[in-house]
Amino acid sequence: MPHKAATSSDSAQASKARPMDEWRICKSNALVEAGYKLTLGEHRIILACIAQVRRDQPITDQIIYTIRAVEIAEYAGITRQGAYQELAASAQTLFERYVSVLYGPKGERASVRRFRWVQMVDYVPTEGLVRLRFAADILPYLADLSERYTIYPITDVAKMTSAHGIRLYELLVQWRGAGQREIEVAWLRRAFQLEDRYPLLADLKKWVIDPAVKQVNEHSPLQVSWTQRKSGRTVTHFIFTFTVKAASSTTAKTKPGAKAIPKKVLDLEQPRLLTEAELSRLAYPGESREDALRRLHAVLC
Repeated sequence: MPHKAATSSDSAQASKARPMDEWRICKSNALVEAGYKLTLGEHRIILACIAQVRRDQPITDQIIYTIRAVEIAEYAGITRQGAYQELAASAQTLFERYVSVLYGPKGERASVRRFRWVQMVDYVPTEGLVRLRFAADILPYLADLSERYTIYPITDVAKMTSAHGIRLYELLVQWRGAGQREIEVAWLRRAFQLEDRYPLLADLKKWVIDPAVKQVNEHSPLQVSWTQRKSGRTVTHFIFTFTVKAASSTTAKTKPGAKAIPKKVLDLEQPRLLTEAELSRLAYPGESREDALRRLHAVLC
């Protein structure tokens, strides 16, 4: 059956978003670790639209999400003129961006699947806004989050000026419960789609790793340090060690008078499966497993 055309109610559903300081990014871990490359402007558009996805309602590839230049300027801390220019430029290139994910058997037998982020994107210069519809293939990585996923407030990365900084933050916050993550150099090159750029390790560290770590330290709730590990005489892994800044953790902030989310629920943000015992503890009397998961995801996302 062909998809129905997008309706005004679809757009209205997408536009009923929370205030930007309450926007949360929810992605499957597979998407966090996928291979893709976005410019800073494209990242801002994608993240702002992901933050508007309603997980307490049916999600289809016909819903239109809207982000305005004034909103980008507000949450990114840039001028409105800069935001207008960024939206216009990003709308021209975003349609061509794709994601590469591994599926099937693990290891060398795994297959690579590619799909676009969006199936439609347009820029409306008279209103200074971008409208988009996510591609159908990416929706399970944004909506079907009953198992392993990563969640964080958009304010954690809003002020970053480096796409690599955003990617690194997501890779680290995915392991927030561990406080350390070891990443293979070759894997990071593929995930960031660096292709033939920075073939020398010194250049990779100078132009990618060091600036990304600086961005995370300056603009996110994490404080990161890193070192490297060798196999023989070759550096094969980067080791990132990180802690949450006690005084500026955005995850812990609540508005005056706002109802705080219990710590036991916040613990669900860890990148792991939710056990049946935990679901039983958090579910309301008579609530089904599916309804409990849907409610908890709506609270967190």
